[in-house]
Formats: sequence, structure tokens, C-alpha cells
Amino acid sequence: MNDKNVKNHEHILVCLSASPSNARIVKTAYKMSRAFGGVFSALYVETRSPSKYSEDDNARLQESVRLAEKFGAQVTTVYGDDIAAQIAEFALLSGVTKIVIGRSNSKRGLHKQINLTEKLAKLAPNLDIYIIPDAQTDKPYRAKGGLSAHNWIPSPWDAPVTLAVIAAMTGLGLLAHVLGVSEASIMTLYILGVVFVAIFTKGYLFGILSSVISVYCFNFFFTEPRFTFHVYDADYLLTFLVMLAVSVLESMLTSKMKAFARVSAKSAFRAKVLFETNQLLQKAQSEREIIDVTIAQLVKLSDIPVTEYNVTDGVLTGDTDLSDTERQIAQTAVTANKRVGAGTDCHPDCKYEFVPISANNCVFGVFALFLDDKRMDAFSKGVSSSIIGECALALESVRSEKAKEAATVRAEKEQLRANLLRAISHDLRTPLTSISGNASNLLANYEYLDDKLREQVFTDIYDDSMWLIELVENLLSVTKIEEGRMNMNASDEIVSDVIDEALRHVNRRIAEHSLTVDCPNELLLAHMDSKLIMQVIINLVDNAVKYTPRGSVITVSAEEKEDKVVITVTDNGYGISDELKPRVFDSFFTVGSAIADGRRSLGLGLALCKSIVNAHGEEITLRDNVPQGCVFSFTLAKGGSAIV
Repeated sequence: MNDKNVKNHEHILVCLSASPSNARIVKTAYKMSRAFGGVFSALYVETRSPSKYSEDDNARLQESVRLAEKFGAQVTTVYGDDIAAQIAEFALLSGVTKIVIGRSNSKRGLHKQINLTEKLAKLAPNLDIYIIPDAQTDKPYRAKGGLSAHNWIPSPWDAPVTLAVIAAMTGLGLLAHVLGVSEASIMTLYILGVVFVAIFTKGYLFGILSSVISVYCFNFFFTEPRFTFHVYDADYLLTFLVMLAVSVLESMLTSKMKAFARVSAKSAFRAKVLFETNQLLQKAQSEREIIDVTIAQLVKLSDIPVTEYNVTDGVLTGDTDLSDTERQIAQTAVTANKRVGAGTDCHPDCKYEFVPISANNCVFGVFALFLDDKRMDAFSKGVSSSIIGECALALESVRSEKAKEAATVRAEKEQLRANLLRAISHDLRTPLTSISGNASNLLANYEYLDDKLREQVFTDIYDDSMWLIELVENLLSVTKIEEGRMNMNASDEIVSDVIDEALRHVNRRIAEHSLTVDCPNELLLAHMDSKLIMQVIINLVDNAVKYTPRGSVITVSAEEKEDKVVITVTDNGYGISDELKPRVFDSFFTVGSAIADGRRSLGLGLALCKSIVNAHGEEITLRDNVPQGCVFSFTLAKGGSAIV
């Protein structure tokens, strides 16, 4: 049991290089991961002088990368000159337990290998380091670096640039000599020229060549005897040697700084692309935006055409411009959930590299990178994988959010349905029982009832039926507005006329209260759907009638405030506590105060008011009336000029 747990926690890391035997090392590390039943990863450390690799070296490196990916390794590229430090830091951060590296058979390579192993052992003492010897003992591989042939290859413009710079420095030196400047100062001009040549030419060749030419020019033009290559003073020989040594060193240091600057600029650009990708994906609101952002960033990174294809339930869907073979390869990438295509052993003629967009073993789609004859270096491939990984996480987040929203909507609908059924079963029973009981009483005892009692029974039936009609209309209106099926016909209306018309339809029990209307400007206009706003006023007044005792004062007022019209319904009833105020406009919510007619309420009246006012683009509010009671007020957009 314990052995099994140990195996499941093993993490094997193989170090990639351009060595001819690196493929064998990758295979050995893969077999080791299979034997230990652990995770398999691969790491390539890019130094500041990646140009030291020839085309054959780069081809071998890419082959090692593809082989590691084929075995299911997560390939990562890091940057740094201290290879041991980079390996150790990555291993510690990634939970690596065993490192597999190769060993060169050359004396120089073996010396480097010993240093690398010793540094790794010091930096990560808890890691197991496995060294696989180089199988090619006859021709041991040695990575080209320093003054390799590759660094001596010039460009067509190097010779003219070198001659122009030396000529310019010679001209300045002659001018300085005429002005009486010392020879030591003139020497610095040539050293400066060597630096310029190293900056503006490629490799080391013309930098060192300019150093030699500068010494000869200085000897010819400025040492006695002038305009000859003879030297009378033996001290000049030491001067020439020092000048040559300084010039060569300056040239080599400048060339190395150029290489370092190129790598740094490339790394900074890739880091910038990753940072921009993260920011843009955070701003993206839809899946389409996420895909478009990712494609744009991949093209920006490698200047390679990228296309995205949809995947549904693990199957490539939709129309594509791929051939049947390419479509099969893309489906293989989706099924295996790994990069496939573009020059691999299985698909050497494929021009596409297919990269699945996956997170938590769920494939959302696949990117097709059209490589054709191009190659994507190991670092760019690692960055592209990071970008696609960010895309997958963003897609997963969007889909999770949609799933949560859908679940919330379903829960709300279910809660609404449960509340409605509960309210109907409890709150409609009383009026229906009253109507059926009164009707049964009339049928059985009509002849025995006097006129006054009959009128009372008919009145009760009427009141109960009107209460049911009002409830059903409110319920239907709320449903229509929330589902967007309520058609609004807004126009400029006289506010006082709308209030007067609404008050004709309020609960007949308003007679038991004191109702006043305060509308100083009888010609005040507001932009509204008059029928809907009448319903708001009716509901607010009926609410005041229901929840206030007999004799309460109810006031309906309208006033103009800047570009708004404020309509207010005020009562001096029991009021509503502060903790209940935020919920009074929720559907099916009722306060605990007793209702004047003894019936319970479904709590739809104020919810309907809020929906109608919000549909007008305005707000409805509740505040306390001083000293007691409630003040409901809502705003409407002010209409055109007042009627004259």
C-alpha cells in the first residue's frame, strides 16, 4: 500500500538538449516514469546565446521536443545562463523527484557535466539525479559555443560598414591630430570605432578584423615615421598590443551583449504577449471573444496562421477546410488530448499542428496552427501552450458561469412555482370558500332572506370576486413584464388626469379612509404608458387601504423635480420596519401587519409596481412617513411643455 502511494507521487524530469543522444535519454526517462508509475515532464533551458546551435542542432532539439510530447510529457522552456539553477528551481516548484540528464564522453563535456551535477546536488539535495552516458563514443557531441563557426558568418553589409566606420574614425583622428590632440586620445577613437563595428555587424569576424585594421591605421597615420608601417620607438609595440587586445575584447563583449539583448528582447516580447493575453481574456465576455483573443495572440507570438474548430462531446464538429486526413489527425489530437501533426513521426507530411483546447480533461475545441515549412522553436511552443491553456481556463470559467446562471434561473423558477402554488393553495381558499358558501346560501335560503341580507351576501360575493380578479391580473401582468411580453405604449400624459382615473378604480373600502389628492400643477405632463401607471397608482392606494386602520389619511401627490415627475402615495398607518423595507418589492412577500379586510395577500401588488416603473426606466422607493406610516414614491420622465 505504501509502495503504491510512493509510486503515484513520483515525478520524472528529463532535460532536453541538441545532443544526438538526447532522444535516447528521453526514451530512458519515459521508461523510468512508466516503471515508477509517475508523472513525466521535460525541460529545456535556453541560454542567452541560442544562436550557437546550427540547423542540425536545432533539428535534433525539435526532434527531442516532439519525442517528449509523443510520450505525453509536459514540455517547458525556461531562460537563464545558469542551467543548474534553472533546473533546480523548476524541479522544486513542480514537485520533481527524479532528474534524468545526459553525459558527454568528451573531456570538456565531462568536466561541464561534473560541474552541473555538483551544482544540482547542492541546489536540490533531495532530488535523485540519473546520468545517462552518451552512446556515441567514437564522435562525442560538443555543443558549439563561444567562437563557433556560426558566430563568424558575416552579412553582405558588414564589410562596407566596417570600412566606413574605420574611415570615419581615421578622418576624426587626422582632424584631432591637426588640432594637437594626443595620440592616446586618438587611440580611443579607434577603440570606439571597433565598438561601433561590433554593434552594427554580425558575429565576431568583422569586430576582430576591425581591431587589426585599426592598429595598422593608427600605426600608418599617427606614429613616427608617419605614413609608413615602420616604428622607431619600441614602446609603440606595447601600445599596439594593448590597443589590439582592448579592441578585440571590446568587440567580443559587444557581440555577446548584442546576443544577450536579442534574447532578452525576445523573452520580454513573449512575456508581454502572455501578460496581454491574460488581461484580454479577463475582459472577454463570451466564448467567441475568448477564441478571437487567443488566435490574435498566437498569431502575434509566432506569425503563424491559426484556425479554431469546434468540438462537441469529444468529436470535431462543423464545416472545416481540412482534408479527410487532416480532419482525422485533428480528431486524434482531440481524442488523445495532446498536440499532433506538423512533421511528427506519425504525420510527417501534415502542414498543420493541432492543439486541443482543454481543461480538466474536457476538450472545448482545437486550434490548427498552419506551420507548412516553418518551425516553432521550443520556447515559442511552450508560450503557445501557456496561451492556449489560459484560453481553456477562460472558456471553462465562462461555461461554469453560464451553468451557474442557468442553475440559478432554474432554482428561482422552481422557487417561484413553489411560492405560487403555496400562495394559491392558502390564500385563494378563503375567498373561494366565501363565494361558494354565499352562493350556496342564496340558492338554499333565498326566499327566507330579507332584501338587506341578500344585498350583503351579493356584496360579499362581489368583493371576493373582485379581489380574485385583481390578484389574477397582477399575477399575469408581473409574468408578462418579467418575460418581456408587455407592450408599452408611452406618450406624454397629464398626470392629474391619470391619477383621477386611477382613483376611480381603487378598492371600494377607500370610503373608510380619508383620501386627498395634491397636484398643484394640473397641467403637468409625464412620459408614460398611462394604463400601466394607473395600475401602479391603484396598487399603491389599495396597499395603503389594506394595511392601514380605518380612518387613516391617504394622500396621492405629484410634483415636478428638474427633468422628472415624482408621484407619491403617503399614509399614516402602521409603517414598515427597516429590516423589511428591502424586501417589500419582492414577489410573494407580505408584511406581518393585519389586513383591514382580513384576507391574506399574495404580495404581488408592489412587485408589479416595481416591474412597471423599471420598465419605464425609472425607480420606485419606500421611506418612512413622519411621525408614522409609509411613503411610496416613483419617478417618471417629464413630458413636453405644459399645455397652455
